[in-house]
Amino acid sequence: MGRMADDEDPTTDKLPNRQSPFSEAFRTFIVDGWAPYSSDLPEPLPAAGPAATRRTRIGAAFPGERLVLPAGELKVRNNDCDYRFRPHSAFAHLSGLGTDREPDAVLVLEPTDEGHEATLFFKPRAPRTDEEFYASSRYGEMWVGQRESLDEMAALTGLACAPIEQLPAALAKNADSTRIRIVREADAEVTAQVDALREQHGVQPSGDDEQPSPDDEFATALSELRLTKDDFEVSQLQQACDRTAGAFAEVVRSFPDAVAKGRGERWVEGVFGLYARHDGNAVGYDTIAAAGDHACTLHWIRNDGDVRDGDLILIDAGIEVDTLYTADITRTLPVNGRFSPAQRKVYEAVLEAADAALSVCRPGTPFKDVHQAAISVLARRLYEWGLLPVTPEVSVSEEGGQHRRWMVHGTSHHLGIDVHDCAQARNENYRLGTLREGMVITVEPGLYFKSTDLLVPEELRGIGVRLEDDVLITADGPRILSDKLPRTPDAIEAWMEPLLSA
Repeated sequence: MGRMADDEDPTTDKLPNRQSPFSEAFRTFIVDGWAPYSSDLPEPLPAAGPAATRRTRIGAAFPGERLVLPAGELKVRNNDCDYRFRPHSAFAHLSGLGTDREPDAVLVLEPTDEGHEATLFFKPRAPRTDEEFYASSRYGEMWVGQRESLDEMAALTGLACAPIEQLPAALAKNADSTRIRIVREADAEVTAQVDALREQHGVQPSGDDEQPSPDDEFATALSELRLTKDDFEVSQLQQACDRTAGAFAEVVRSFPDAVAKGRGERWVEGVFGLYARHDGNAVGYDTIAAAGDHACTLHWIRNDGDVRDGDLILIDAGIEVDTLYTADITRTLPVNGRFSPAQRKVYEAVLEAADAALSVCRPGTPFKDVHQAAISVLARRLYEWGLLPVTPEVSVSEEGGQHRRWMVHGTSHHLGIDVHDCAQARNENYRLGTLREGMVITVEPGLYFKSTDLLVPEELRGIGVRLEDDVLITADGPRILSDKLPRTPDAIEAWMEPLLSA
């Protein structure tokens, strides 16, 4: 069943309360006869220690300033049903909280003489004598399960914890003399509180193309904090990749059902989603399950097509683990386990481009050179096949770009707690930056020959191929985190054979 209808659900925050009144007899009866809560405190979350180090680093960038990081609000899906909650990435990165924790919470880094003191403001569980226990669909134990107490949350995170009701006073403290920076997009209500304080004290920040606002500077710093990954983050990304590889294997096992049952792209998406929820927190992004010509639509997430024997299927999917780090892997697989000659021809060109890109994934390499290495191979292949109207050198020049008809996207992006991580980093540190040890990026060239493209030989029309791996930059060269999945056509066929015959 879905969430209980709102006439049975006294949502106390944003919906009218249409619940039948509670009788005094019920109020007396409901609070009695419950086992006491455990007095044992939980072990710290695995991310708690690394998060403390990150808080020190970001605090050092903004000495003497109050830094405000909301977890975010629940978002309405329809009527009185919310989307499953995921905390804002900056909040998760600095608090250590993952999964679906903690809607409406706010992490505040308060400046001190020694640096910053972090406090997590959140809604702790209410006593069972409180109406919230049985009446609140957002916080009540009967509705959403047992929540942490202040002491339990402190044990989990290593943070000082306070009730969310104390947040306004904490934000207002010395607001006339303390600069406040906030992650603006995370929680509209908290952002409005901060803006009201700024207006009240005449310190409303401004920004333009020449000088970003303090909040924009904060967002950039938070994004750039994630450009290189610590050992814990690398371990989480490796775990996400390994679990994603296992899910891919189960998807291949399901190909016969996907073919037989119709609307097989949904079947593939569903099987992957099952393993993502079982082996992780969720999918890291909407799964692309694109069979046949659908593979030539880069962000095909409708996934409503058939999966046919003889087709390729492009699967772009990643499991997000409980700490919210996600894999981002693409494999293009023959549904029946064998590439046709035309399919293999396209696949081998993409593989050659991926290998060329991987070969330059070393510290000190300009980030843009990864893409340049890939497209140089693809342009050469397209020229050899008679598709490019210019030489490969002209096509990959700034004045050219003709190859982009068949690969319009870039080859790489940063990966981490966001699938497109570090997106607010400055261009000089991202697109125009250099690779550094500890960065994790994707390498994902592709070729896409739409069925309607009359410039393409008929045998290639409707073939779309992308190969995407997740890569850690190390002093010794690239380390492929997604290496549990095969990459070459022969290895793919050998891997698929026992899975399809099981």
